[in-house]
Amino acid sequence: MRAMRSTYRGRSKSRRPKKTGEGRTVEEVVRELRPKISHASNYRERSLKIHGLICAKCAREFDHKTRHLLTVHHKDGNHRHNPPDGSNWENLCVYCHEDEHSRELLGDYLRNPNKNGR
Repeated sequence: MRAMRSTYRGRSKSRRPKKTGEGRTVEEVVRELRPKISHASNYRERSLKIHGLICAKCAREFDHKTRHLLTVHHKDGNHRHNPPDGSNWENLCVYCHEDEHSRELLGDYLRNPNKNGR
């Protein structure tokens, strides 16, 4: 039996699930890895629960309608360093988070005048 094919942007696409080297479909592998990925990337919710819905810099308070404006800043700059106690995180509003990172860029610029074409 032949697999049905359709074209997508000039390429032929098989409707049969692709197999990995181990005989499993890509969907099976993704399904297996998804819980591991979601646990690692769920630090935002954990930080909001630990530190509350408040900006650590300007002290602006947020509610469930405006919580999307609250971000998690990694104090050491490593977004993969996510300790369970939240010691590497601080909740910052989007404005304070942008200010924090722009200050780092300005500091780097001022510390290295030769690299910046001065």
